[in-house]
Amino acid sequence: MGSKNFIVSILAAASFLATSMLIPNGVTAQTPKVKTSMAALQAETSKLGAPKVQGNDLYFGTTKATNDLVDAVVKANGGAASLFVKKGDQYVRVATTLKKDDGTSAVGTTMDPKSPAMAKLNSGAAYYGDGPVLGKTYDTGYEPIKDTSGVIGAYFVGYPK
Repeated sequence: MGSKNFIVSILAAASFLATSMLIPNGVTAQTPKVKTSMAALQAETSKLGAPKVQGNDLYFGTTKATNDLVDAVVKANGGAASLFVKKGDQYVRVATTLKKDDGTSAVGTTMDPKSPAMAKLNSGAAYYGDGPVLGKTYDTGYEPIKDTSGVIGAYFVGYPK
């Protein structure tokens, strides 16, 4: 009787896994778009040179990160994009396509401290999934920007939910 219960348990678990893999999951529906946009943003910045922070600014090689850099990626791929500089325990937008509620650029705003991306970035890892962005939920991708000292900033791409 014990082995029968064991087999039934295994079959039930396998059935659950198969079902969860076959049913579309709204949380990750746009992830391929996010990953494509992230690759494009990283490719654009890597063409410019190694990342570094000077004062409050982020540079790639000798080029200061500006909205023009993220605008080009969004124009080609849609969504939204930002570049962040890490300052203490915060990530500050230094280039972005995002707008605040009043319609002005969100440059200078910080990453939501409740974002699930924070802990991942601080440990040097990427985060892909839902996250709060300026009060709205986005399908997001965050990748750390590193130099020889560790994490100095973050790449962000996202699509509103």
